Amino acid sequence: MEVLPLVALVAGSAAVAGLARRTPVPAPLLLVAAGLIAAYLPGVPEYALDPHIVLPLLLPPLLHTAAVDSSYLDLRANVRPIALLSVGYVLFATLAVGYAAYLVVPGLSLPVALVLGAVVAPPDAVAATAIARRLGLPNRMTTILQGESLVNDATAITAYKVALAAAVGVSAGWAGGVAEFLLASVGGVGVGLLLMVPIHQLRKRLKEPLLQNTLSLLIPFVAYAAAERVHASGVLAVVVVALYLGHRNWQVDFATRLQEEAVWKVIAFVLESVVFALIGLQLPVVLRGLGAYEGMAAAGYALVVFLAVVVTRYLWVFPATFVPRWISQRIRSREPDTDWKAPVIVGWAGMRGVVSLAIAFSIPMGVDHRNLILFLTFTTVIGTLVVQGLTLPPLIRLLKLPPRDVHAETLAEAQAQSEASRAAEDRLAELLEDPENSTLPPPLADRLRTVLERRRNAVWERLGEVNPVTGESADDVYRRLAREMIGAEREVFVTLRDQRRIDDEMLRALLRRLDLEEAAAYREEAS
Repeated sequence: MEVLPLVALVAGSAAVAGLARRTPVPAPLLLVAAGLIAAYLPGVPEYALDPHIVLPLLLPPLLHTAAVDSSYLDLRANVRPIALLSVGYVLFATLAVGYAAYLVVPGLSLPVALVLGAVVAPPDAVAATAIARRLGLPNRMTTILQGESLVNDATAITAYKVALAAAVGVSAGWAGGVAEFLLASVGGVGVGLLLMVPIHQLRKRLKEPLLQNTLSLLIPFVAYAAAERVHASGVLAVVVVALYLGHRNWQVDFATRLQEEAVWKVIAFVLESVVFALIGLQLPVVLRGLGAYEGMAAAGYALVVFLAVVVTRYLWVFPATFVPRWISQRIRSREPDTDWKAPVIVGWAGMRGVVSLAIAFSIPMGVDHRNLILFLTFTTVIGTLVVQGLTLPPLIRLLKLPPRDVHAETLAEAQAQSEASRAAEDRLAELLEDPENSTLPPPLADRLRTVLERRRNAVWERLGEVNPVTGESADDVYRRLAREMIGAEREVFVTLRDQRRIDDEMLRALLRRLDLEEAAAYREEAS
């Protein structure tokens, strides 16, 4: 691709995603709509989705950032429902949707129909994470959706390879399919387990934050390529490594964490924006290949496949939610109670995305009905993103799901901070008794105690009274005043630089100190 169209794609996608933050419409939906419109604007080049770019270059970093931000402990606590969705549901959807297409589309062989089923089976990791994050779903539901979306791509890609082998006549039978599935899943996890500890140890030994973050950018691609090299699942390898690194991230130094968080936020924002815009931009490519099929017939097939995808998810989600609870006392005792509302939301949150399109575009040219599969995949992706994405927020409001208990979370945070502060006070007392620290002036020791006291009280103050006029707590007022003071200092430093009383190097050092203080206040407010 030429440089200018690529720059235009990134810039336009970022602009639309930024606009979406000012509207109640989720960013993925606006980006897809913008892509659909832009595809037919004069002067807009054709952006053909290349699976050799999407799968090895876009998917690993998106999976990495989603897995690093996930909670390993929460995922482990919900491993049963996550496994049922990410493995069981994807295989069930492959068979059910594929068989529905086989019954409806004339001349479509069952192996080719199963290829279609595998392509549209996995809900998209990016869509699920973006929608769940925007809607503020309960923690357990968000964990289940994110966990499913991290693993289901591996299941779908493996099922697709098995179905495609059968479609082109090189299948080794059911035994060969099972063996390939086991190689992909067990091998992908194994590669991740082999890589995660050495990579983490290397990160800890690299003392320079720039080198550590350079390594961080390479990790998802290394894990993906290493697994694919041995015909294992690169998706699972990336997820395993990222979960381990996220769980152990506290062991790297603070400068690395701050830089890494900022870098990956930018990467995730850009890639997510580009991915959803690319979905809409595929419309001309897909329709051009559909020329051999009648429009109304193809639209009817698309409707059947879309309905099969939606219905199949509910046919799996409800039994998978309640049947294990009915037959196992252990499951009932280990997992929290749930009602019918949770599976309704989980069932309706199965948006498809760019992974399905990328897999569809990777189908070899000689496979029968390839263009129709591309069209049906495209309409399914658009249908789930638009229909389910637009109706999910009102559905959640209609069902009146219990919101996150912000008060309880803040109380737990305050209690944790109090325990940590007591430990810090004890440690400070020990250090001040050491003769090596006897040169520390009392004002500086008092400053350490003041900072500690401020950090301890900040969380408790969020539970305190709120000004009925401004809606601010005492802590909010403190942060606002602190930012105003920092702003006044910053203006003075700039004035002194302009008057040549300090040079630019000194200005940058002084501003960096203020930036760190303001960032600390902002992070407390954002949390």
